[in-house]
Amino acid sequence: MSKRKAPSDFTNPNHDFCEFLTELADYEKNVARNIYKCNAYRRAASTLAKYGKRIKSGEEAQKLDGIGDKISKKIDEFLGTGKLKKLDDIRTNEVSVSIKELTRVSGIGPAKAKELYDLGITNIDILLKHQDKLNHHQILGLKYLNDFEEKIPRNEVIEVEKIIKKTLHNLDPKYKVTICGSYRRGKEFSGDIDTLISHPSFMSHDVKKKSNKLQVVVDILKKNNLITETISLGDAKFMGVCKVNHVSRRLDIRLNPYDQFYCAVLYFTGSDLFNKQMRDHALHQGFTLNEYTLRPIGSTGIPGEPVEINSEEDIFDYLNYPYKKPEERNI
Repeated sequence: MSKRKAPSDFTNPNHDFCEFLTELADYEKNVARNIYKCNAYRRAASTLAKYGKRIKSGEEAQKLDGIGDKISKKIDEFLGTGKLKKLDDIRTNEVSVSIKELTRVSGIGPAKAKELYDLGITNIDILLKHQDKLNHHQILGLKYLNDFEEKIPRNEVIEVEKIIKKTLHNLDPKYKVTICGSYRRGKEFSGDIDTLISHPSFMSHDVKKKSNKLQVVVDILKKNNLITETISLGDAKFMGVCKVNHVSRRLDIRLNPYDQFYCAVLYFTGSDLFNKQMRDHALHQGFTLNEYTLRPIGSTGIPGEPVEINSEEDIFDYLNYPYKKPEERNI
């Protein structure tokens, strides 16, 4: 999936708060490796991004969901000085700066970035001279670094969607195709193109059997000149590169069992925070929910057999949760 950006833009009166919170979240994820703090900063940024007016104090911010005492104090510091000491320290820390730059490359995570840093590879220019230290995914990530960092306009995703849907319909009209992520949530720009496909001949009990369905789909999309590079290809997941205009884009295609399709659609549509809310609500209702199934939890605490799901709405109904359209899940 793509590297995350601040959930904000300059039309949002709190965009500067969102930007520093997202930068702190990236630091906690990539350098400090503290996923709890990372999620707390992201949650606060998301809350402020949706708030309709300019925050005037940390006290006002603390009244909002997901913003506690420590983050409210950072907001006060930023309002008072126009900066954050913690961010200034991060931006001048050599290790932090290097890891932030190296993790821009698709396929390079925090651990690999630190490994490269320890080898003296501290920035992209040096990395270009040491590609022997990279695997296939990372080499392609470096090759297409600038393209992958460019946001994908919605109309371009629509173009890709039309090509994939037409291709699979010609192959077999029974195929289902859904592009998920921020695109399905109605956003104008996406970081990558995350595609789910399914066919009634491929069910959950077929997962352990060898299947060439995805291979066939990828081969045809290559012949159609949509897919230009393969990062990896298994029985159920393709990761690669596609191009419809002049910019190369990251494309993922997942082959999902037909009886698990809508749980996957819900999960990969997001947002992450919305998914967490749904999972927490499911537990309170006596169910366990993931990207594969919705299962009732018995008195012993052991999940039972999956319930039959024929639409996203079925999941909401089982959980007695008001249905949210995809564009209402941007939290």
